[in-house]
Amino acid sequence: MTHDREKSDRMVVPAKPPNNATEPAAEVVEGSKRTKGNSPESHDDRTQRRMPSSDGIERVRQAAKRDRKQRFTALLHHVYDVGCLRAAYFALKRDAAAGIDGETWRHYGEALETNLRDLAARIKRGAFRASPVRRAYIPKADGRQRPLGVPTLEDKIAQRAVVEVLNAIYEQDFLGFSYGFRPRRSPHQALDALTVGIETRRVNWVLDADIRGCFDTLDHGWLIRFIEHRVADRRVVRLIQRWLRAGVLEEGQRMRSEAGTVQGGSISPLLANIYLHYVFDLWVQRWRQTQAHGGVVVVRFADDFVVGFQHQEEAERFLAELPERFARFGLALHPDKTRLIEFGRYADRNRRDRGDGKPDTFNFLGFTHSCSKTRKGGFTVLRQTMRRRWQAKLSEVRTELRRRLHASIPEQGAYLRSVLVGHVRYYGVPRNGPSLMAFRSALGRLWHAALRRRSQTARLTWARLARLTARWLPLPHICHPYPDQRLAWTTQGGSRMR
Repeated sequence: MTHDREKSDRMVVPAKPPNNATEPAAEVVEGSKRTKGNSPESHDDRTQRRMPSSDGIERVRQAAKRDRKQRFTALLHHVYDVGCLRAAYFALKRDAAAGIDGETWRHYGEALETNLRDLAARIKRGAFRASPVRRAYIPKADGRQRPLGVPTLEDKIAQRAVVEVLNAIYEQDFLGFSYGFRPRRSPHQALDALTVGIETRRVNWVLDADIRGCFDTLDHGWLIRFIEHRVADRRVVRLIQRWLRAGVLEEGQRMRSEAGTVQGGSISPLLANIYLHYVFDLWVQRWRQTQAHGGVVVVRFADDFVVGFQHQEEAERFLAELPERFARFGLALHPDKTRLIEFGRYADRNRRDRGDGKPDTFNFLGFTHSCSKTRKGGFTVLRQTMRRRWQAKLSEVRTELRRRLHASIPEQGAYLRSVLVGHVRYYGVPRNGPSLMAFRSALGRLWHAALRRRSQTARLTWARLARLTARWLPLPHICHPYPDQRLAWTTQGGSRMR
């Protein structure tokens, strides 16, 4: 009897919900110890009576939408729901690299339900431990190496489940000009919003900026404080802290840091968006509402952003205040990738009157943006493939063709076609047709050079090469609509730019 009473004392009952609660008590209040003498009630029974994970996450989304200041105190049960974990597993890439444990997607799936139930149980009782990520490197367009982290498979699953839950909250908070790594948003929507903003608003100056080592310099203390503005479930916060402190395993040595989130994990982009939402987005929103007298256009994609201004003095003042704002939170602008240039419908005329030559261009999301004219003489923003990206891809193709030197022509042709199709799918924007055709021609020349190396005696005529390219390299076409058309379609029924 004494044992039963002590067991009852340790059990948890829901506390009284706040008077202005907009969500059932299971979602908004912390638990408290059960008073002596109360009849025991299984905590697991209450958990089983909750709605399925998808319905529960929808309730979180609606509550976050109704009250932008509400803090959620019970979120972990959405994370360890087996259905949510199963959906996270199937959302992962099948052929992704394995982490330090060597576990692959296919091997884990051989006993999927057993593995997921075990993972859910460990997350539920707090026994789940984050593993160090394996360091890997991928080449960048400028020839440098970008460090990436490869988490273990179970870390990927758990992180994706946490992202699903947190997205329900933060998608109600994130501002409309933030596009990077968000559901139902893409780089082309950011490109279209920027183009339409410059073409239709009074933009005469453009600040093209990049945050130096953004993912590597996020301060953990500030990040947790930002998360706790909305998440009061300490179990979820501790889970995120474990991933932040897990560190990186490189050449057999484990390295930890008090700053940064490793690129490659499912949760890293969301954490970066949360950090920049409070550090940059809210600040620039308030700045243009309280300090700007002219038009201001903002588009941010992850750590890369562009701000357009009507007045030069406001652009210079913003550029002077921005580093101070970033320094307070441990961030800094990249000195080589941050420029303030004269750009817009009047830039060409004004610079010509001063004898300064053509307006400068700026790069954003793989495209070089320049001032141009339509066929009718109106102003437009011309977007062309960045030459550095163009050359980096051709260098990659040249190396791959050498590796496939003695492969069959159909195999080489299929590879080159996949490269061309992928290039066109991203860079096939209006008015970029000449660059697409030039890329196709460059692929043909690389193929010609590779085929000539196969034999010292056989000759490959240009006529035969023309037949091969016609067979395997389809003519590129523009596959994206004009910016104003897509932007009008995506904002139909309500603007996404708030």
